[in-house]
Amino acid sequence: MEDPYACMTCDQPLAGLRYVMHDDKPHCSTCFETNYANVCVQCDQKIGINFKDLSYKGRHWHEQCFQCTDCGKSLLQQTFGTKDDRIYCGKCFDSNFGSRCVRCELVIPTGQRKVEYKSQHWHEQCFLCIQCNEPIGTKSFVPKNDQVYCTECYEQTFATRCFHCNEVIYSGGVMYKDKPWHPQCFVCKGCGMELSGTSFMCRDENPFCRECFGEKYANKCTSCTKPIMGTSQQSTRFINFEDRYWHIECFVCADCRTQLEGRGFINDGSKVICGECAKIRLQHGLNNASSHTSSSTNNNSN
Repeated sequence: MEDPYACMTCDQPLAGLRYVMHDDKPHCSTCFETNYANVCVQCDQKIGINFKDLSYKGRHWHEQCFQCTDCGKSLLQQTFGTKDDRIYCGKCFDSNFGSRCVRCELVIPTGQRKVEYKSQHWHEQCFLCIQCNEPIGTKSFVPKNDQVYCTECYEQTFATRCFHCNEVIYSGGVMYKDKPWHPQCFVCKGCGMELSGTSFMCRDENPFCRECFGEKYANKCTSCTKPIMGTSQQSTRFINFEDRYWHIECFVCADCRTQLEGRGFINDGSKVICGECAKIRLQHGLNNASSHTSSSTNNNSN
């Protein structure tokens, strides 16, 4: 029967001996160091169980081997940098490889926070808004013409502002009469409905939804009483006679419903009738009308 307290490699009983667990299995010290111990990158010797194993990015050192490549100073509890798989104390790393601040041209010490932008580096206190000259630090900034601005200065100087509320338009603005608007500010002058993405009309520089414009300004059809309106792209043909208006399709004989556009018609008070129906009325003594000929007119209410 297998001894649960024996080395998994050499079967040596481990009772009373020092051993190491690896993958949840016990190993004697010799077998562990032979098969599983990490190798120190400095001295190329295995790091036995009697030594502290220091590691960084998958590489391992004896405690006494963890030292600066240039000056040999111990890096225990010290800030250090790496370059080409070598480790350096902060002073040697800065001297050899450290970034220099674009503004003050001094080295940015290893471990100190810095700002990196377009492959250049600044101390946090040296990364300034070109306009207010205040440190931007970790706040948002906006680049323009190879300069950087804090958000507040950029908005004050360059940002597009809504013609209605004068607040900054960050995205999704609407242009009307060469002026920018927030979508929520570009609304019908009558009912307040948002007009962005809709068909609308204008009067005296004010935008209106079609319903409000028709109710307020458009001529009404004598027959159906609905507004006679075109669109911003297309005009509407209509009939106009003695301050009365009809849609083309509504201009029909009151008796037989015949379309009267381009034809002669009889004006009988508030009604219009075709010649044939006028004759019938005359035969019955019902006609009290005058004769006219219709012509259509184009209308675009925008």
